[in-house]
Amino acid sequence: MKVNIQDVLFWMDAIRDSDDRYRTLESFWKGQVNSKVWLAENLIGFVPVRPLNIVIYGGWNGVLASILFNSNIAAQHITSVDIDPVCEDIANTVNRRYVDQSKFTAITADMTTVIDESADVVINTSCEHITQEQYDKWLNNQPNNATIVLQSNNYFNLDEHIRCSTDLEDFVCMSNINPYLRKTLETLKYDRYMLIGKKNV
Repeated sequence: MKVNIQDVLFWMDAIRDSDDRYRTLESFWKGQVNSKVWLAENLIGFVPVRPLNIVIYGGWNGVLASILFNSNIAAQHITSVDIDPVCEDIANTVNRRYVDQSKFTAITADMTTVIDESADVVINTSCEHITQEQYDKWLNNQPNNATIVLQSNNYFNLDEHIRCSTDLEDFVCMSNINPYLRKTLETLKYDRYMLIGKKNV
């Protein structure tokens, strides 16, 4: 995957302008970026070749959206939802080119309260950060026909990781979707799990 140099420059602006540069840099760590590229490369085989409305829940600093815009996925518009209000300005800077083209929106909200029936693709890479009750409520709000992409991990050593999975099959059981794809990405510290599928309806 090739990333447009103008996007890289906006990534640097986001880091430089951040009030907490180290925290912003965390979203550009090797494991974080590799897991997002992995998602984009696998998603291409499961979405139609037409302009897509994509919603990313737990979108953090907007890096995944930027990577998707640089992929072969036909993203017509991407909305990034995160409960942390600090992320909104950072995500808008990371995706400045797409904000200017009216193709990207960052919003501050609890993911369990957002309903977007127009979503063709729904992504949640923060499954380990929410309780099962919150996850079930979030999933119930998603369109029945949307392609759903989920990521989690087995990194139990962070206090904010309140719903990790012990392995890929555990993640499948927790997720309550019909997965077309189930994969594991091994990293030095943990395994990252990914499912792509549809809601069980």
